[in-house]
Amino acid sequence: MRLTHLSLTNFRNYARLESGLPDGVLILVGDNAQGKTSLLEAIYYLATANSPHATADRQLLNWFALRQDPLTYMKVVAEVHARDDIRRIDIRLTLEPNGPGREPRLKKTVLVNGLKKRVSDLGSAINVVMFLPQDMALVEGSPSNRRRYLDSVLCQVNPTYCETLNEYGKVLSQRNALLKTLQEREGRGAEQLDFWDLQLSKLGAVLITRRNRALEEIEHHAAQVHRDLTDGAERLRLVYRPAYDPAPLDAPADSQLALGLEVPVTRVHVPEDEVAEGLHTALQDTRAKEIERGMTLIGPHRDDYRFIANGIDLGIYGSRGQGRTAVLSLKLAEMAWMHDCTGEWPGLLLDEVMAELDPQRRSYLMRRLGDIEQAVLTTADLNLFAEEFRAACTVWQVEAGTIQMAD
Repeated sequence: MRLTHLSLTNFRNYARLESGLPDGVLILVGDNAQGKTSLLEAIYYLATANSPHATADRQLLNWFALRQDPLTYMKVVAEVHARDDIRRIDIRLTLEPNGPGREPRLKKTVLVNGLKKRVSDLGSAINVVMFLPQDMALVEGSPSNRRRYLDSVLCQVNPTYCETLNEYGKVLSQRNALLKTLQEREGRGAEQLDFWDLQLSKLGAVLITRRNRALEEIEHHAAQVHRDLTDGAERLRLVYRPAYDPAPLDAPADSQLALGLEVPVTRVHVPEDEVAEGLHTALQDTRAKEIERGMTLIGPHRDDYRFIANGIDLGIYGSRGQGRTAVLSLKLAEMAWMHDCTGEWPGLLLDEVMAELDPQRRSYLMRRLGDIEQAVLTTADLNLFAEEFRAACTVWQVEAGTIQMAD
């Protein structure tokens, strides 16, 4: 899968951009705030209709265009060459009147080959893996960051998962609102939860089983990369810790788990309907406590997963270097897993990542990039790349929202 042409209109600091994209590795070089990251952001937006940097789509609109016209628009358009066809992806944001004295309403439109599509359909049109400096914090960051990352990966290759995730969020919101009401009523009318418990357990079972299967499959690739990076000294595992565990580990309180060690557990054999039944029972068992707290305390919205090397939880006991090695392994494994799922290699986007890696990991990544179908990298310092690597790449200079071939 290759992105062959990119068109931007009023996206971030790009008022207008029309450019073909080369195969292989493209390096974008330039000072900060010139538009390198925005170019990667636009490509990622094509695959997900979400930005890794903006909290709201409105922030993506070109500031100068918005200043000149309060009802301006934004377009990100690309041509993608897949194995069997050519796809044109078009995502538009338009501001529309919303009544006197009110802020214009933002409308998002997704088109694939001229036909309106849902955001969840984008994964079948284009896949990308994005590697950001902040991803280095995945190992020691919050569970919500890890959940968000895993959900974004799954949504790219599994539209059903994405739809289920959105529906689960709506049901969870409704259930939490009811729990708040029941809290105020001191539990009177708790039978109203029966309907929402059933919905939440069915949807939650889909998320739990898909997440668990994906992590085990990604782990297979990540473990090999990690072995290479550590010269065989460490074995990496990605350990799923669901808030509702369909296969709980029966370990005594004084076991090695208390020392941050991890005993391998697999849950992929547990059928989805069995997970749903178990989650439904768990919701009923915790009902009194949830009414008291006014929130849903169990379910995939509270899941986590951990990075374990040689039995040690890297988020607790690992060094910074071990964490970076684990994340690099994860990102390269994500590419291989997407290829397994779709039969197409995703594009790779790396935003100033080389500056975050030591020379050994930098060298390993450059070797791996030599085999990648298409990658776009940003840097403020071209010297971070080996001379022979640069010679095999296309290099563009980015300055004030414009691009040109570097000398």
